[in-house]
Amino acid sequence: MPPRTDKTTALRVAVLADSDTRWKWGALTARRLTTGASGTSAQHVEITGLLLRGRATPTPRQLAEVGDVGVDAERVREVTAVEFLHTVRDEGYDVVVLALVGGAVQAMLHGLAALRLPARPVVVTGYVGVVYEKLADGLLLRHGADVVLANSRHDAERFRAVYEGVGADASAVTEAALPFLGGEPHRPQEGRDTVVFAAQPSVPASRADRTYLLRRLVEHARLHPDREVLLKLRSKPGEHTTHIEELPYQRLAERLPGGLPPNFRLVYGHMGEVLDRTDLLVTVSSTAALESLHRRIPTAVLTDLGVREALGNHHFTGSGLLTSWDHLDGGFRPEPDPAWLAGQGVAADGTYATAYDHARARVDALLDAARLPDLAPYYTPATSAGYLPGILARHHLAPDGHPLPGAGRPRETGGVRGAVRDAVREAARGAYRQGVQRVAPVIRRMGEL
Repeated sequence: MPPRTDKTTALRVAVLADSDTRWKWGALTARRLTTGASGTSAQHVEITGLLLRGRATPTPRQLAEVGDVGVDAERVREVTAVEFLHTVRDEGYDVVVLALVGGAVQAMLHGLAALRLPARPVVVTGYVGVVYEKLADGLLLRHGADVVLANSRHDAERFRAVYEGVGADASAVTEAALPFLGGEPHRPQEGRDTVVFAAQPSVPASRADRTYLLRRLVEHARLHPDREVLLKLRSKPGEHTTHIEELPYQRLAERLPGGLPPNFRLVYGHMGEVLDRTDLLVTVSSTAALESLHRRIPTAVLTDLGVREALGNHHFTGSGLLTSWDHLDGGFRPEPDPAWLAGQGVAADGTYATAYDHARARVDALLDAARLPDLAPYYTPATSAGYLPGILARHHLAPDGHPLPGAGRPRETGGVRGAVRDAVREAARGAYRQGVQRVAPVIRRMGEL
C-alpha cells in the first residue's frame, strides 16, 4: 500500500453497513470525513461499499431510495464478516467506516486486530441517529475504534462519561453531527398544507399502539380535508431496515374500518424529498425529527402513548416538541427550545458546514501518523470471557479474532452452485421475514389468551 503521506495517491475507503439506514450514514460519513483529508479532495477519494450479509441486508430498491450518497449502488456488494476481513487484508484500505450494530462492530474490531497488518486502516464508527437505549452496551461494543463519532455535543458528553466511568480510554469520542442533514429551510407555500407522520419499524411495537397512531393520523386527515396527510414508510412488507418491523402499517391500513380518505397517502422514498414538501412533521421518536428541525420545519413528538424510554420520546424532554394528536388536531404547532437544539447537533443556526471539521482533522492526523497503535477494544477474552466469545462466534470468529475453521472458504460466485447458494439464501430470508411478520405475532396472541 502506498504511504498515506503520498498526496498523489487516491485515498481508499471501505464502508461496511448492515442495513439501509446504516449504509446511508456510513457512506455519507465517509464523504464528510475524507473531503479534504490528508491533502486530498473529493475526486481523489475512492469509496468501496460493502454490505454485511444478514437479516437486514438492504434490497436494491432500498439502496436506491437512500438517495445520492456518492457511491454507485450497483457497485455495492454483499459480504460475510470473514470475507470483509479478507478484503481489508488484500485491498489495503486507508480508512474503514463500520456502519454496523454494536456487536458486529466489536467483532470486526477483533477481526481487524487479528490480521496484524503492517499498516492498518483508520477505523471509524458511530451511531445512525438518536441514542436512546442500550447506551453503555452499544458504546462499549464500539470501543476500540480510532474514531467513535457522536452526532451532537450532548452525545459526546454522554459517550465520554460512559468510557471514563469504566476506566476505558475516551479519546476516540469525536463530536460531529448527523451526516445526512441538509436541504433548503422550510418556506410555507400558499395553497400547500402537508402533514407527514414519520413511521418507525419497531416503535411502538404493539398492534394496539400502531393501530391507534394510524387511526389518529387518518382522523386528522378527515378533520382537515384541505390538508395533505402522508404516512412516510421506511420499507415495504418483507423488507427489513435497521429494526425489525413485525406489524407493517401497510397491512394495518388495509384492515382499518371505513377505509382511507382521499387526502391520505402512504409514501416511500428519500426522506429529504418528502421533507421538501412538509409543513408539519409528526413522529414518536424518529431521527427524521432532527432532519426536520435542521430545516426549521414545524415538528411534533407525540405523547399519546406516554413519554417512555421504550418509545424513545424521552430523548425529547426539554425540547418543547412534545405534544398530542388532540392538540395537533386543534391547530397547535410546537416551538423548539433553542438551548435544547444547540446541544443536539441540529445546527439550524448555520454551523452545520463546520460540524465535521474536528472529526476530519482527527482522521487527517491519524492518516499521517507514522504507525497506528494496535486496536485495543475494551472487551477482551481475558476481561469478558463470558460475553465476547459469543459475539465473535455469531460472525464466525474465534475468541482471538481469527476466522473459525471453515469460515474462510471462498464462496461460489457463479455457475450452478452459486445460483443454488443464492436461491437458498433468499429462501431463508423469506422464511425469516414470514416468521417475523406473520408467525411471531400469531404466537404472541395465542400466548395472551
